[in-house]
Amino acid sequence: MLGTILLLALRSIRRHVLRSLLTMLGIVIGVAAVVSMVTLGKATTAAVTQQIAALGTNILQVRPGQGFGRGGGGPAPRDFEPADIMAIRQQVGGVTAVAPQASASGTAIYEGANWSTTINGTTSDFFKIQPWPLQTGRSFNEDEETAGKSVCIIGSTVSTNLFRGADPIGKRFRIGEVSCDVIGLLTTKGQAGFGGDQDDIVIMPIKTVQRRFLGTTAIRTILVGVDQNYSTEQVQQTLTRLLRERRHITEGKDDDFNIFDTKQISDTLTQTTTMLTRIVAAVAAISLVVGGIGIMNIMLVSVTERTREIGIRLAIGAVASEVLLQFLVEAVVLSCLGGLIGLLLAQLVVGVATPLMDLPWIFDPAVNLGAFAVSAAIGVIFGYFPARRAASLNPIDALRHE
Repeated sequence: MLGTILLLALRSIRRHVLRSLLTMLGIVIGVAAVVSMVTLGKATTAAVTQQIAALGTNILQVRPGQGFGRGGGGPAPRDFEPADIMAIRQQVGGVTAVAPQASASGTAIYEGANWSTTINGTTSDFFKIQPWPLQTGRSFNEDEETAGKSVCIIGSTVSTNLFRGADPIGKRFRIGEVSCDVIGLLTTKGQAGFGGDQDDIVIMPIKTVQRRFLGTTAIRTILVGVDQNYSTEQVQQTLTRLLRERRHITEGKDDDFNIFDTKQISDTLTQTTTMLTRIVAAVAAISLVVGGIGIMNIMLVSVTERTREIGIRLAIGAVASEVLLQFLVEAVVLSCLGGLIGLLLAQLVVGVATPLMDLPWIFDPAVNLGAFAVSAAIGVIFGYFPARRAASLNPIDALRHE
C-alpha cells in the first residue's frame, strides 16, 4: 500500500512541476544555508587550530608590557635581560627549553636580487620549542651562539626570492651591512591568518642580531617550552612570581609584562568560531521554518483543488487514514527532494568558497544527514494539518464540491 501511495504522491508532484519546485524553494535555501554555514564554520575552526598548532603547543610567550601594546601612554616597559633567561631555566619547574628573541628588519641581497625580510635573533632552543623542522642544513651550534657568528637559517620565501630555486646551503648573502652564511633552510609553513607570511624570515644567533643590528642586549620576547606532564597554568603562575620578583614589582601593582599561553589562545578562538557558527546556523535555520510554512500553504491549496477526488476515493471505500497518509507522503516527498537539492547546492557553495577563503574542505556526514532529517521532519510537521484536513472531509460534501 505504501508503494502505491508513494507513486500517487510522485505523480501529483509531476503534474505540477513548477509549483512543486517553488514549494521546495524554501527548504532548498534553508538546508543549503545551514549546511554551508556549519561546514564553513568547521573549516574556519580547523584553519585556526592549524595556525595555532604551527606556533606550537605547550608554549608560553613572555613579552614586556600589558597586552599586545604597552598601553596607558606611559613609558615603554623595560625589556628582559640575559640573566632573566638563566633564572627561568634554573628556577621554574616543568620548563623544557627557554628561547630569547630579538627582532630586526633588513634588506637581503644576493647577486643582484634583493628582498626585504624580518630577522629573528634566537638560540637553538627555539627549534626545541617550535614545531618547525629544517628541510636541509643544520641549526646553530654552541660555539656559533656564544661567539655571535654571522650564520643564518632562512625561510622558503627568502630562499625563493634570493636564490631562485638553487640550493642556498653554504651560500653567503648580505643583509643590511652584515654578510651571512646560510647553514639551514626551514620547511614551508605558509601564510598565517594573523601573522602574514611565516616563511619570510631569517633566523640568526641572538648575539649576532643584538650586536650587529640592534646595538643592545635587550630581549623583547621569551619563548618557554613546557613539559607535557606539567600544567601550563601552574608553570605560568611560577613564572609570573619569578618575573615580578626580578623586576621588583611590589604587591598591589600590575605586572609590566604579559604571558600568553598558546593553548588558551587556541581554545578561546575555537570556542569563539564555534559559537559564531551556531548563531549563523540558527539564523539560517529560520528559512527552513519558512519553507515548511510554504509546504503547508501549497498542500492546503492542493486539498481544496482535489476535494472532489478525495470524495470519490472516500465514497468507493478508501479509509480516512489512507487519505491522510497520501497527503502526508506528498509533503514529506517535497521536503526530502528540497533537502537533497539543498545538500547538493551546499556542497557547490562550500567547494567554491573554501579555495577563495583559503580554508580546508571538510565534509561532515553528521551535518548533512542531520539537515536532511530535519527537512523530512519539516514535511511531517507542516504536512500533517493539510493531510488531516483532507482525511476529515465528508464524502457527500466533497462530491458536491465544484
